[in-house]
Amino acid sequence: MNSTVRGVVYVSVWVVLWGTAASLADFVLLERGAYATGTPGQAVTFVSYAAAAIYLAVRLSGRFLKQDD
Repeated sequence: MNSTVRGVVYVSVWVVLWGTAASLADFVLLERGAYATGTPGQAVTFVSYAAAAIYLAVRLSGRFLKQDD
């Protein structure tokens, strides 16, 4: 697989993982009444999950994006 395609797939997978994890956490927090839709708490949830996803994606990128010999 060429490196550009591999990079696009890698980022796409992380976006899907971030969106899924943040949405599940958001759903739980909304159901428990921790905050309401459209409040700063909801933004904090998505931004904090994004920060965690970025951190993990960068830390793990060497394993998945290394060049084929």
